[in-house]
Amino acid sequence: MIILDIQNISVDSLLHGYELHEDGYECLFCSITFALHEVFPHEGRFFTAEGMMKQHIEHVHTSPFHALLELDKKVTGLSDVQIDMLQYFFEGKSDQEIVAESNLTSVSTVRQHRFKLREKEKQAKIFLALMQLMKNPEQYQVHKGARQVDERYSIEEKEREKVLTTYFKNGLDGAIDTIPSKEKKKLIILQHILERFENAKHYSEKEVNDILKTVNADFVSLRRHLIEYGFMERSNDGAAYWVKK
Repeated sequence: MIILDIQNISVDSLLHGYELHEDGYECLFCSITFALHEVFPHEGRFFTAEGMMKQHIEHVHTSPFHALLELDKKVTGLSDVQIDMLQYFFEGKSDQEIVAESNLTSVSTVRQHRFKLREKEKQAKIFLALMQLMKNPEQYQVHKGARQVDERYSIEEKEREKVLTTYFKNGLDGAIDTIPSKEKKKLIILQHILERFENAKHYSEKEVNDILKTVNADFVSLRRHLIEYGFMERSNDGAAYWVKK
């Protein structure tokens, strides 16, 4: 059975099934790690560390969804019926197909379970917000584009200053040696470098890269993080980037 330290894992990491640490990408479900800056052969092709991790998740765990469903019910809070329903819905089964393959007796019962799961999702969001506000009612700071509000956004000003001073050793307008792997530190860094972009301007990918190169040589990861964490948006064709308002 898979055991996760949920308290210290972000929702974003759970969605991907892996985390980035100083030494590489680590699978949340079996702890295998692929070292950064190495290339890995797989089925006649070569992959980066992150690419290899995605291959690993698919071949060993099927998907993060399937691996998360295998967690202890005490961790997920899901009943056996809810686990079965989530599996059916994930597979895109119709209500009629679910009735035929399960112990449920009618389509209306399936729809009832679907409704209850959606209600559970809404309640979970409210509960998460309440818990974080209870812990830090005044220091809670969330940027407008945040896609997932959790404990990572609870940042005091002293903590922010300490992180920036630690990473920007040659001044806040300079570069950083490494991109932090810890979520909260990463958010602080991203929020700071966003100041190098103008709010109302649309940038080409090259312009974004040129700005991010002044922060760290791994500008590709920085660009991806800015999008993933909701600090910036980009057009569907990737031709334009802009600060999320």
